[in-house]
Amino acid sequence: MSIKLILDAYQGKKVHKVPWVPYAGVHCAYLIEESAEVYLQNPDLMVKGVLQAAQRYQVDGIPLLFDVSVEAMSMGCEYKWNSDNAPTILSHPLAEQSIEEAALKIPTAEEGRWPILIEAGKRIMEEKGDWALLGLCCGPLTLASHLRGVKLFTDMVKNKPLAKEIITFCGEVCAHSASIYRDIGCEVIGIVDPVASQVNPVIFKEFEVPACQPALEVIRSAGRISSFLTCGDASKVMEEICRLGVDSFSCDEQVSLTYARDLALKYGLGFTGSLNVAQSLTLGLMDPGKDTLVSMAAGGMTGYILAPGCNMPYHVPPENVLKVLEAKEWFEKFFAKYPDHVPPGYLTLK
Repeated sequence: MSIKLILDAYQGKKVHKVPWVPYAGVHCAYLIEESAEVYLQNPDLMVKGVLQAAQRYQVDGIPLLFDVSVEAMSMGCEYKWNSDNAPTILSHPLAEQSIEEAALKIPTAEEGRWPILIEAGKRIMEEKGDWALLGLCCGPLTLASHLRGVKLFTDMVKNKPLAKEIITFCGEVCAHSASIYRDIGCEVIGIVDPVASQVNPVIFKEFEVPACQPALEVIRSAGRISSFLTCGDASKVMEEICRLGVDSFSCDEQVSLTYARDLALKYGLGFTGSLNVAQSLTLGLMDPGKDTLVSMAAGGMTGYILAPGCNMPYHVPPENVLKVLEAKEWFEKFFAKYPDHVPPGYLTLK
């Protein structure tokens, strides 16, 4: 564990050892034998779960939580608690109303679940070891889809002023979330936007890029590290993600890790990924150890952080995660490293 190691990697620097960040989320609740519903409403349990996961999995970094429902719940969206997952958002207040008509405002740190998260986060910061705590905000497009529903996707083509208004507002909410995680003390603050993989590069550049800037300014001005996380096949928008102004990005197994690596090297960014969450970590249909070796060989030693492709489900067998650690240790001990310096003329293409 080394906080300097992980912060260097998140900034795209060459490191002597690949950092490891399990996106544990509600899996932390599973480790302490609590339901996700009970865990996410109890700061004592959240502290216990995160610290236990950090110790058991020998992390270099771990999220406070991985849950894109926090902001929407704080703004009055109807929701359903789940025993083995984050809450599900049920209602979309902007489906038939404007922001003004729905009386939506940027939630304060005293609303919704924020007081629970703030208490848990501050206590974890006081008790944690030499590793980074990640604060993850719901991204503008995902929050906009919570508030507007599926109509958002039509709006971005046929009613751009309305879409712009909603997504810009959601960007301001994201910035406020970033300020909360900043005040907790999180060393890395990420924007989590699963919906970003569902739009094309033109839409991403027009709506997502400007909406993310307020949050990135909060993170940058506080001297913290920024990251952008999405799920699914985000290959078509990966280059735009690299141009967002973040320090790093995360991708899942549907994006080629070598492609992500080459983009990260091109833009001087850190990048995380991309252990297969379903086939490897959860079901074990792929050997988690072999999955780890392939990922680490592809990722390299510059700016790379080993991580699951996305949020780890509640029921991930801990023994599968421990296989990741065993393979990582083997890789670091036996796998041949590329030389830092290649002699002039060596393997030079004429």
